[in-house]
Amino acid sequence: MSTSLNGSVDVIMPFRDAAATIEEALDSVLSQRGVQTRVIAIDDGSRDAGPSIVLRMASRHSGVTSIKTPGFGVARAIALGFAQSRTALVARMDADDVSLPDRFSQQLDLLARDPRVAVAATQVEIFPSGLGAGLERYVAWQNSLLSPADHAREIFIESPLCHPTVLMRRTAICAVGGYRETAGPEDYDLWLRIDAAGGAIAKVGAPLFKWRRHLGQATFSAPHYVAARFTETKAPSLAARVSAAARGRRVVVWGAGPTGRRLARALTPHRICIALFVDIDPRKIGRVARGVPIVSRDRLDRMRDFVVVAVGSLGARALIRSDLGARQFVETIDFLCAA
Repeated sequence: MSTSLNGSVDVIMPFRDAAATIEEALDSVLSQRGVQTRVIAIDDGSRDAGPSIVLRMASRHSGVTSIKTPGFGVARAIALGFAQSRTALVARMDADDVSLPDRFSQQLDLLARDPRVAVAATQVEIFPSGLGAGLERYVAWQNSLLSPADHAREIFIESPLCHPTVLMRRTAICAVGGYRETAGPEDYDLWLRIDAAGGAIAKVGAPLFKWRRHLGQATFSAPHYVAARFTETKAPSLAARVSAAARGRRVVVWGAGPTGRRLARALTPHRICIALFVDIDPRKIGRVARGVPIVSRDRLDRMRDFVVVAVGSLGARALIRSDLGARQFVETIDFLCAA
């Protein structure tokens, strides 16, 4: 491992009612190779034996510190843990996941190799299996993004990182205001602010994290994680990127279906005026959506139009990218992909 970064990491781990899994999660962090770790475990309103398990492990390991809240919610709990941390590099961990032994050492190597990187994550393996094709597609998409360019290109499609896999530079997080409580997902909000500030995001190209998924998790049930909150969270940053890239060109949304219309609606309060919708469905062409004409792709003009590709299907997005490329549209300069 490179010696250009100090191999000490504070790990923020909020938990609530995690007695069944928290010992395994803590053990996986305390067993990291080549890195000195301290876990800041935040009991955010537990009603089970989880806090006593943490206290027992803290009595045996100097690398475990326990904090208790009355139940702030995950964003405030993480912010509290971040405020208690002291190391230059700060990591996240959840109480029901497992970090493989070389996770932090490989992330440290990535950060040491590229000083532009503010946040280093890893690929993930989901367990147990059988939670649905949608989640599997999301994880495959997320795992496909490795370089800073990959993440910058795809950040408006969906949150590109598994939050508990990240290792972050403290200075970069503080520079954008740290974690904050919003109506939407706190992690996606942070990644968008880091991206807007010019910070790079990257991943280690290895599945060094086992991400436990079950239907009772907040990811599946909490109101601030529903699709509409993700759209609202990305809208200000996307609007700023579109405004800067369009440079006076008219803004066109490719996709007159639910995804495109929802995104157009979210951009409107941020002074983005949609001039046209483009669609390939002949039944839609010639109609109007949100007061805007729906036209065929033949109406696009590279010199006149900036395109926001807003479709829900990964396959459709790839086809549109290819089509726009053949028309000499350059991604990030003449078009962006979102969802």
